[in-house]
Amino acid sequence: MDAKRRWLLAVLCGVAVASIYAAQPMLEPMGRDLGVPAGLTGWIVATGQLGYLAGLVLLVPLGDALDRRRLMATLLTLTAAGMVLTASASAAWVVFVGLATTGLFAVVVQTAVAYASSVSTPAERGRNIGVVTSGVVVGILGARVVAGWLAEAWGWRSVYVVLAVLTLSLAALVLVLFPPETRAHRPLTYWRIVGSMGGLLRQRLFVTRALIAFFLFASFGSMWSGLSLPLSGWPWDLSERQIGFFGIAGLAGALGAARAGRWADSGRATSVTGLALALLIVSWAAIAQLPWSLWLLVAGVILLDFAVQAVHVSNQHLLTAAHPERTSTVIGGYMVFYSLGSALGAAATTATYASGGWAGSSILGAGFAACALIVWAIDKRATPRRVQALDPSVENLST
Repeated sequence: MDAKRRWLLAVLCGVAVASIYAAQPMLEPMGRDLGVPAGLTGWIVATGQLGYLAGLVLLVPLGDALDRRRLMATLLTLTAAGMVLTASASAAWVVFVGLATTGLFAVVVQTAVAYASSVSTPAERGRNIGVVTSGVVVGILGARVVAGWLAEAWGWRSVYVVLAVLTLSLAALVLVLFPPETRAHRPLTYWRIVGSMGGLLRQRLFVTRALIAFFLFASFGSMWSGLSLPLSGWPWDLSERQIGFFGIAGLAGALGAARAGRWADSGRATSVTGLALALLIVSWAAIAQLPWSLWLLVAGVILLDFAVQAVHVSNQHLLTAAHPERTSTVIGGYMVFYSLGSALGAAATTATYASGGWAGSSILGAGFAACALIVWAIDKRATPRRVQALDPSVENLST
């Protein structure tokens, strides 16, 4: 895959995922405008993530049965429709419907990652997944910067209008710049593909990487979905735009892990995962200092996003290498756990903050990270060393 198409997929992923996470720096004004109690504002983000969860199960497997080029264009168009509904809503329930719709079709991200993997040679698979996945992290974190600025200048609804326009533009570009997809094997039927997702739960590689993703993104969501609450209150009293700028620190950390794909290509995915999860726990020690030091918070944010990106790319590389004939299905199944973890983190951190302050939210996030590291350690101990030595690209494939 050439660089132009690789980077277009990265932009596509960034814009699509931004539609789910753009609300994070705007929770307070959205909740106030829509009449949502402060303790429940986390559900504004969690609703989109739950819609995303449904899309992972129902829509992502379509990528193994249909032309992914047309599928990406269709999903982008429907994502834009959900954002238009959100921007024009006059009641909280309509916004929740709009966000759920947006999340449902924003799974175009996984179709793009599966496409990148399917057209890659084994030697460049990790690199391509790393670049495309970097768009996801840029979208999640960059959305905070842009959304914070737009919300302060023109209100929170303007964020969804801008994203809808960008999404429709990308749908047109996909149809123009990508050729129809060709397959070396005959596609399975949709229902057979969906049914095969259950079989993944019998494979240790999948279960291990899915559980790591669940706890990884629960930790990630605990920080990013709860961060605006202490920053907007005493002693900092930051505006939505100022809070959004913390996304730049996250971008620096995530982009610093851009080489994670190449590390995976060289057979170091398991080692990178363990080291990154240890760094994730350490990052929370710095993030917990938010009430006293913004500089330590910035350092913790950079470290956290570096760790999350490194683990996420390693996970997807191992799974797609093990299942080259059904990349959409395995990524969709894996991302179910990602979505559940993100939703758990978003909902739990606001409730924890209401009762235990930022210290409670920090303990929560560090606890999720520790659980991910425990899963990794148990799997590494159980994997025969001879399996890893024979072929590093299929680590932990024993069942």
